[in-house]
Amino acid sequence: MDVPHPIPEPLSELIAARFRALGDPMRIRLLDLLRDGERSVGDLTMVLGTSQQNASKHLGVLHQAGLVTRTKVGTSVRYAIADPSVFALCENVCGGIQRQLHDLDQILTGGIA
Repeated sequence: MDVPHPIPEPLSELIAARFRALGDPMRIRLLDLLRDGERSVGDLTMVLGTSQQNASKHLGVLHQAGLVTRTKVGTSVRYAIADPSVFALCENVCGGIQRQLHDLDQILTGGIA
């Protein structure tokens, strides 16, 4: 998709909402766990060592942002990735962080950045 330049205000609001949904370390960790497939809230809480209430709160934000789907199975709720493009975004951010760390290391060790 080609993004118009300048970005119109309604689109900038949608983009900002997506970044807000991703703006918490717990949500990033939840998405990372869901990368391998659908999981229950109980499974996610056990792996992350957090409460069900905390995980459910963050999963609700991700669901409202359209990043995950939820399916009720009996008495449990299972979550899955709804928009896999989120992983490309995370990989781009991680790549930028790695470059920054490399450049900082070069500066601190007297190398040329």
